[in-house]
Amino acid sequence: MSGGLYSMQSKDFDKTLDFSKVKPYGDTMNDGKVQLSFTLPVPTGAEAIEAAKQLLKQMGFENPQVVFYKELTPGYTFFNCYGSTMHTVDYSTIYVPKVESDVMDMHETDQYIKDNIGRPLVIIGASTGTDAHTVGIDAIMNMKGYAGHYGLERYEMIDAYNLGSQVPNEEFIAKAIELKADALLVSQTVTQKDVHIKNLVELVELLEAEGLRKKVILACGGPRISHELAQELGYDAGFGMNTYADDVASYIAQEFVRRNKV
Repeated sequence: MSGGLYSMQSKDFDKTLDFSKVKPYGDTMNDGKVQLSFTLPVPTGAEAIEAAKQLLKQMGFENPQVVFYKELTPGYTFFNCYGSTMHTVDYSTIYVPKVESDVMDMHETDQYIKDNIGRPLVIIGASTGTDAHTVGIDAIMNMKGYAGHYGLERYEMIDAYNLGSQVPNEEFIAKAIELKADALLVSQTVTQKDVHIKNLVELVELLEAEGLRKKVILACGGPRISHELAQELGYDAGFGMNTYADDVASYIAQEFVRRNKV
């Protein structure tokens, strides 16, 4: 009985879905429910709550509610709020550039490199510039990897070199020349005032000045990186949230083969 009821509800539920007019979903389809968190530089109290509600109304939310608030430090209040939006998006017309490759696991990638390249690929990674965060590059490069996905150091057919953090672009390029790198990976976590943009562009310009840009596969990654942004900055690929060593290794191996087809 419960299975039949579920199927009936799912059928009715799906009838209300229109991909040309997609709205946020909370409790029921098309209710427009949104959860929003933010901090205001005002003292905690009734006035702060009212300020948050008025701000939500100006954003276009109906029936705004502050469901949680807390003083972060004197003069600053954090809010967790709910509201309903009437706006929709036409999902059916959306196009987002993506990295073009078939994702393979470690063993499949190793076999692909053996069959199609015949030697290990040399890949160098680092958090360059002033970025001191290694969590991103370590997740991709280190042998243990991340979330069950082995890092590039564990691959049989990849010689991986993790240079760590705060690596000047000039040193990064010098190491690439020394090791005859096939691919360079740049991780950027710090994005305040678009410092990652400046650093990523500088690396491309230095590679071009050395006549190396077209000789290496150049990829970048980080929480604010998209494939579209990476290409705009002169990179071959960009890897953002929820991507792993599998994604990176698969792309590099397949891109290397594409470039070197006779």
